[in-house]
Amino acid sequence: MTLAADLLDIATRIARDAGALAHRRRQEGVTVAATKSAAADIVTAADREVEAYIRAELARERPGDGFFGEESGAEEGETGITWVVDPIDGTVNYAYGIPAWAVSIAAVEGPPDTASWTALAGVVFNPVTGELFRASRGGGAWLGGQRLAVSEVGPAGGLIATGFGYDPATHAPALEQLSRVMPIARDVRRIGAASLDLASVAAGRMDAYYERGTHPWDHAAGALLVAEAGGTLGGAPGGRPGRGMVIAAGAEFFPVLEAVLDY
Repeated sequence: MTLAADLLDIATRIARDAGALAHRRRQEGVTVAATKSAAADIVTAADREVEAYIRAELARERPGDGFFGEESGAEEGETGITWVVDPIDGTVNYAYGIPAWAVSIAAVEGPPDTASWTALAGVVFNPVTGELFRASRGGGAWLGGQRLAVSEVGPAGGLIATGFGYDPATHAPALEQLSRVMPIARDVRRIGAASLDLASVAAGRMDAYYERGTHPWDHAAGALLVAEAGGTLGGAPGGRPGRGMVIAAGAEFFPVLEAVLDY
């Protein structure tokens, strides 16, 4: 078994168990523990509990690896492998009972820095639907036994996913950007979980996705899904997915979308 396949097996098991824990806590009732960047940017007690569970399981399985989590920050390891984790991506959906949230776990080679790491394995698991998207470097992207492939965009335009930041100051520029996207779009979807948006692009359910202001744990696993499904990724800084922009689409539609974003 290759290293990437081994890491994927570990990520898959832990994502399933962590998702089951998060789902139980949701059924018991959500407690908002804090806010982060803005009043709307919440952290639930389950976010913290689930991340702690994932971190402990990874430390047991691979004690020398690094860890980069949404709730507990970054810590470099000794093996060159770093786990990038969003325990509950789509926390607002989770809090409201909207069934569009996921556990996202990626294993990357290199430090906790999107500009320099190489993703080796990634899992995005929606416990409500039971769908687990997984990918390993060179091993393809999969949903169950189905190998995933990005879509081709027809003359009606692309079905495009996006998101908006929590900071109210970003809303007007985001809406202006959206106005430039609409002429090339069949329609637009705003699901509220970047990992699921990227998984949807990999699965051909969405033709493209773009968003400004995401964090590494939002897109680490999903970006590998898109890449292994034959898609093209870009953004900023440095032409890679990052805080400045994440873009994911099929090879033909990618430059069309990138051109109108003007980021």
